[in-house]
Amino acid sequence: MTDMYRYISLILLLFTLINCTNEDKLLVDVSGIEVHPTFHRFDKLFYEAKPRDLPKLKEAYPYLFPEQNPDSVWINKMQDVDEQELFKASKQVFPTFKEEEEALIDLFKHVKYYFPAFEAPDVISLISNVDYETKVIYADSLMLVSLDLYLGPDSEVYRDFPNYIKQNFRKDRLVIDAAEAITRVQIPFSMDRTFLSRMIQEGKQLYLYDAYMPAVDDATKIGYTEDQIAWAEANQTEVWKYFIQKELLYSTDFELSRRFIDPAPFSKFYLENDNETPGSIGRWFGWQMVRAFMKNTNTSIPELLKTPNETIFKKSKYKPAK
Repeated sequence: MTDMYRYISLILLLFTLINCTNEDKLLVDVSGIEVHPTFHRFDKLFYEAKPRDLPKLKEAYPYLFPEQNPDSVWINKMQDVDEQELFKASKQVFPTFKEEEEALIDLFKHVKYYFPAFEAPDVISLISNVDYETKVIYADSLMLVSLDLYLGPDSEVYRDFPNYIKQNFRKDRLVIDAAEAITRVQIPFSMDRTFLSRMIQEGKQLYLYDAYMPAVDDATKIGYTEDQIAWAEANQTEVWKYFIQKELLYSTDFELSRRFIDPAPFSKFYLENDNETPGSIGRWFGWQMVRAFMKNTNTSIPELLKTPNETIFKKSKYKPAK
């Protein structure tokens, strides 16, 4: 009876392994991984401070106070009406930072799971005067996060921003932007400048999001709405056919990045219904190719990052789902 039980258990285990999806493989246990970041609400410390507090702040955070700027610059900044309004709005959205701390710690644990040498950075929250090109800055031991860029797309602060940009000025994007800052320094630069390679380069980053944040939905990871994800899935065959028929995959025309990879309100096929498409559709395709490659091969995350993009495409055997 015991032997029969063991036999059945073995069959069930093998069945489970055979049917394990790529997503299942990324549901790793990080509970035993230790990371020790510290979190600093510098935005509160600075904008609630008095001029007399400035020396202590400079002593505690010297890297945030360039020496070439006199104290008068920082005092004026503390008391600036517009910056105080930004801080007030940020404090309403982030009365505490506990939820974000938990998400970031989970992110750091997943990164360390795949890259044991990774050391979680200390996280400093601040106000950047809505500098959306530097939402998160990561430099080894430090991560600077601009809270005024996560007030919600309907915030009056962003009234002059186009929808495709401000749709991602949401709290749940903070951890994605943190992951983006980390992965930017993890993924080796590729000398292959074909459109195909550029798509797969983006796909590597999005696959790292899969690995580092397996519980986050696809729309949030790529910065799409649910409708945009649905469009990509429903139209992937036609878009791929367009890329093939126009012989774009091996083109080195850099204009293709502007049309299909860079942030934009829609992708540019030069068709009448372009405005119905999601922007950066090339990133989505690169993501699917990398997912297919990882499903079809026994490749580790570190090995993926070193694999040439052309090799990934060939071994992915990628075909759009019909």
